[in-house]
Amino acid sequence: MAEIEALENVTTSAGRKKMVRIESGAARGFKSLHFLDATTGKEEDVWKSVEKRFYQNAVNGILFRDKFGPSIGMESKEFAEGLFDTMTRRKNINAENGITIEELREFWEDISTQCLDTRLHIFFDMCDKNGDGKLSEEEVKEVLVMSAATNKLTNFKIHAATYASLIMEEFDPDHLGYIEIWQLESLLRGMVGAVDGQKNLKRSQTLAKTMIPRRYRTPVSKFLTNALEKIHDNWKRIWVVTLWLSINLILFIWKIQQFKRRAAFKIMGNCVCLAKAAGETLKFNMALILLPVCRTTLTKLRETFLGSIIPFDDNINFHKMIALGISVGTFVHVWFHTTCNFVKLVSCPQSKFMTVLGSNFDYHQPTYMDLVASVPGVTGILMTLFMIFSFTLATHSFRRNVIKLPGSFRRLAGFNAFWYAHHLLVIVYVLFIIHGYFIFLTKEWYKKTTWMYLAVPVLLYATERVLIVNENRYHVDVLKAVVYTGNVLALYMSKPPGFRYKSGMYLFVKCPDISNFEWHPFSITSAPDDDYLSVHIRTLGDWTTELRTRFQKACQSTQSRTKNLIRMETKAYNPNDVEQSQVPFPKIIIKGPYGAPAQNYKKYDILLLVGLGIGATPFISIIKDILNQQAEYNQHDDASSNKKGPQRAYFYWVTREQVSFDWFKGVMDDIAEHDENEVIEMHNYLTSIYEEGDARSALITMVQSLQHAKNGVDVVSESRIRTHFARPNWKRVFAQLVASHPSSRIGVFYCGSPTLTKPLKKLCREFSINSSTRFNFHKENF
Repeated sequence: MAEIEALENVTTSAGRKKMVRIESGAARGFKSLHFLDATTGKEEDVWKSVEKRFYQNAVNGILFRDKFGPSIGMESKEFAEGLFDTMTRRKNINAENGITIEELREFWEDISTQCLDTRLHIFFDMCDKNGDGKLSEEEVKEVLVMSAATNKLTNFKIHAATYASLIMEEFDPDHLGYIEIWQLESLLRGMVGAVDGQKNLKRSQTLAKTMIPRRYRTPVSKFLTNALEKIHDNWKRIWVVTLWLSINLILFIWKIQQFKRRAAFKIMGNCVCLAKAAGETLKFNMALILLPVCRTTLTKLRETFLGSIIPFDDNINFHKMIALGISVGTFVHVWFHTTCNFVKLVSCPQSKFMTVLGSNFDYHQPTYMDLVASVPGVTGILMTLFMIFSFTLATHSFRRNVIKLPGSFRRLAGFNAFWYAHHLLVIVYVLFIIHGYFIFLTKEWYKKTTWMYLAVPVLLYATERVLIVNENRYHVDVLKAVVYTGNVLALYMSKPPGFRYKSGMYLFVKCPDISNFEWHPFSITSAPDDDYLSVHIRTLGDWTTELRTRFQKACQSTQSRTKNLIRMETKAYNPNDVEQSQVPFPKIIIKGPYGAPAQNYKKYDILLLVGLGIGATPFISIIKDILNQQAEYNQHDDASSNKKGPQRAYFYWVTREQVSFDWFKGVMDDIAEHDENEVIEMHNYLTSIYEEGDARSALITMVQSLQHAKNGVDVVSESRIRTHFARPNWKRVFAQLVASHPSSRIGVFYCGSPTLTKPLKKLCREFSINSSTRFNFHKENF
């Protein structure tokens, strides 16, 4: 029993039963209680960095309360100041006079010590403000408020009094009005699992190393296997990129050989060959770059056999790659013309020029400025300027508004600037055709091939924009709009007749009241079987901010069912209702739907869905669709054997704001209530909370356990799905999937910031190599 139970009952002199700590698995788990983030390196080296920060923040050798946190590397100001007060109280130091370096060293040794009793007593003293050895309900509330502020839990802070009462109710059954240190220790037992889980993971990883197949053991065989695995995972991309590069190379070499036999070669030599060869690749790439952005065409093609051999999900990346090819071709073409060909034409002896190229220039040898001021020269300069401008505003720094420009130049950053600048490329195509028609060295119209390259792609793109887009454009009624805290607008719209889509697809939204030209893509969050359409829009730019503001004017302030989150919510607009707001809803037009990687989720045995923040939107539709299908199969038991689709779905939603959970609270409750067969396993992670085992989140962890056990409601998400703290251990997640689903095809779908893309792709490849489970990674792109 001593190895199972963490606490042993004894009777105190007052007649109350008391638990005495014994050395057990639970006691070992308490050692995870810590005040600072994990550090690497020797203890003395860590102290040197603290000492350095002391001298940076101290005044005349004295460190005051407000600089204690920065000095010890603790970001949370409230918790750091509370810890400072506790340590000065324990050492009988006047906090107002500050502390010396020697006293800071004592503080540091106590809070970073390996001694469980010392850390536990420090934590208890932080809670016990008056030092009487007992925790009153008010003191528990104060610590909960401090923890909520430290972990940025606004809603938790509002209900601190309720949660303090919950703790007292659980650990003060005799209604004495206080709890003691041994009871606080029992409260902290919930941290055992986290530590034991980490130890088990390490043991399993060590065991796995002894079971590595022979072909992975030597460096050479491991390299070859990794190379083959990468080829297997990326064969679609490889053959498409290889084909593209091959065509460019063939055109380049062909044009060089062609001009070596032309008369111009006698004057300009290899310079004209290289300039014309680069120009030929420009014609091809300027035509090809339009195809990856023909969304309607790609959506239809991905449903054909071509979807199995062409990576349509990488259309935007391929578009960018072609743009890079255009940039290189433009540079080479312009460089050899301006620095070599123009110079040789001007400096060529007149007699030789007239003999060789006189007929091409109407028997007038041009000057350098004549060439620059010619139709090919002016159109070339204008094209280059337009492309530099458009390509620059399309870079990540400008499009995502990362770069901060001064004054009026701010308008050049953001999505609007990118969108309008990209449409300037229409002028570039007109100039490109003119440029190719008025070239000097070719007179026959049928040898001027620029328009031949562009004809089909431009016609396809124009047709899609003018004709097909109009057919797929729908005016919808807004049934309801909800403006959530956290700058998210949810729109629930009427579903147009004939609007068919798959979960994971997206649509474009336009608000004519804001702009007649701007269309913005958003993932569909409703399921295909729902009788409405919904999108969730995060306000990140000018257009989305204006849209949210306009709907907010038409909204009414309401409370969510948990009575704590104030949000603005609309009703269907009725012009005859005098009590309703007189502000009409903005007009909304949609077009689509368009294909996305997540729409093919049904071809996998298992799903791993990973969403960061608003990146959860494409997966909400998938989750709803799975729930709807499950309900349908439950009604027709005989059809269960014919069920198609994933056997299980794991949804990991990682966000840094507590208010984010209100966006999809209904979906989370539906999962908990209607997922009878436990097909969906949802994991919410809140990164603003310190990891489980940290003293800064210890009481929040315990309140969460108590509340969930009592009412089945999570105190963080306020849904029936329990929230984890900090970030997921992705290696552990993949290891568990391998253990639970051997020899399965797992589709890993990710939507969020690019920072997590590489780690997830690497884990997919690593675990596919080292196990019988195959992971296929997909990232959402717009």
